[in-house]
Amino acid sequence: MHQLTPEREAAADRALAVLTGRELEPVVDMVVWAHDGGYEARSHDGSVRFERREPDSPGPGDAVSAYEVVATTGSNPLADQRTDRLAPLAAELAELHPHRSANAYPFAYDHIAQLFDHPAAPDLCVIHSAGHNWEDQGGHRGEHGSLGVVQARAPFVLAGAGVAQRGLVPRALRVVDIAPTLAALLGCRHDEAAGFLEGQDGVVVPDLIDEGAGRPEHVIGFLFDGTNANVLYAMAAAGEAPNVARLIGMGTAFEHGAIAALPTITLANHTSILTGRLPGHHGILNNAWYDRATGVQVITNSSATWATAMDHATAGLDSLHRAVHRSFPDAFTASVNEPCDIGADYSTFDFFRRGEIPPIPQSPEGLPHSTERFVRPSKDYSWGTVVDHMGVEQAVGILSGRYRDVTYPIPKFLWVNFTLTDSAMHEGGPHSEVAAASIRDSDARLGEVLTAVERAGSFDRTAFVLVADHGMEETDPAVRGDWGPALRDAGIAFRDEAYSFLYLDEA
Repeated sequence: MHQLTPEREAAADRALAVLTGRELEPVVDMVVWAHDGGYEARSHDGSVRFERREPDSPGPGDAVSAYEVVATTGSNPLADQRTDRLAPLAAELAELHPHRSANAYPFAYDHIAQLFDHPAAPDLCVIHSAGHNWEDQGGHRGEHGSLGVVQARAPFVLAGAGVAQRGLVPRALRVVDIAPTLAALLGCRHDEAAGFLEGQDGVVVPDLIDEGAGRPEHVIGFLFDGTNANVLYAMAAAGEAPNVARLIGMGTAFEHGAIAALPTITLANHTSILTGRLPGHHGILNNAWYDRATGVQVITNSSATWATAMDHATAGLDSLHRAVHRSFPDAFTASVNEPCDIGADYSTFDFFRRGEIPPIPQSPEGLPHSTERFVRPSKDYSWGTVVDHMGVEQAVGILSGRYRDVTYPIPKFLWVNFTLTDSAMHEGGPHSEVAAASIRDSDARLGEVLTAVERAGSFDRTAFVLVADHGMEETDPAVRGDWGPALRDAGIAFRDEAYSFLYLDEA
């Protein structure tokens, strides 16, 4: 467990005074840290201190509720942890970029505490406000990273063979519950005490599984990176995402979503989804962090580092791919465009690690399922279109039995990551036309994969899961700025990694 050391307490006190001062209230929601064996969250108008209480007979996922509030001052910033806050879409639109007093922070105690279980955790973690528009990043109209419910809420749909058919229901789960639930759905072996995956934080959601329907022979997962759940469900209901609607009709979707862990950032939660562990336990802490022990800045979420990102994961990290192989030794699993590919037989990033590059279109022009209106002027939309088209080519090729002159069996477990939605929702905000276009394009690509499953003759024996790694929230263009200049003006030495992880007394 990383604790704020006595040597840095004075610097922390000075930093907290700046960060929770009135001048920074528009951009800083709260600050969280670990010290004296417990955890604290402090905002501009109150704080809460809480401690972990281990259960008498611990089992997988028990720690999610094993916390005790030991002190509060003013208004407890984590008092509202409802998962149903700001859902459905109409509720979100009625309270865009809500103030802390109108926000909710699902599973906040556990999601804060887990981060500081890792030795490279920061001294202070700054949680930006719901409306904060990152000027240093070009003023994104859509943002994530916070504990707030809209930024944490990813869509979740489970459908097909062996899945209970309930449609859209007013419930939530955590992203770490997905891997254990899929392992249970497939009938993987498990240990009564440890669960399906070694070190799992998540739990099986048993009523998603229709025990009387038999096990699926295959599971195919789709990740729509950075997708706002409310927007996706509304578009599916309106007929603008017919393939997503088809999956919802074939199974169960959780209206309140899959709640991402802190930080609600890409690779941290990709890894949580596929390992069942929280970031502080699987080791991919953020898009970037600082390792004091080695004096090295770690960057994982970039085109230069995706292929080797898992080198920074906790040693021996288990994954859903490995759980499938333990139970079905002859099974074939595949990971398409997914950096968290631990244990997969086929992986897009294996090509890069071997020094090969899969066929990448030179231009998005003429590619199917691409909205030309946004492909032409937007560099990010153009790149996302190319990458996701390449992913569809791989998935469809594998499902057809042949890709790049190599033959493949139908995967027992296939994971396909789509990136366009994240780029578009950052650029225009989740309620923009560019965001809607990215969902329509991604839905059509999902449909291509479903058609490939039908051609392979395995559709009725396959379960499908659709999720995102986090949500996406509309920012307020008027709420810009950064806490860095204020800290420097106060003479505080610090590193700020990924615009949230503060390492004090470091340059």
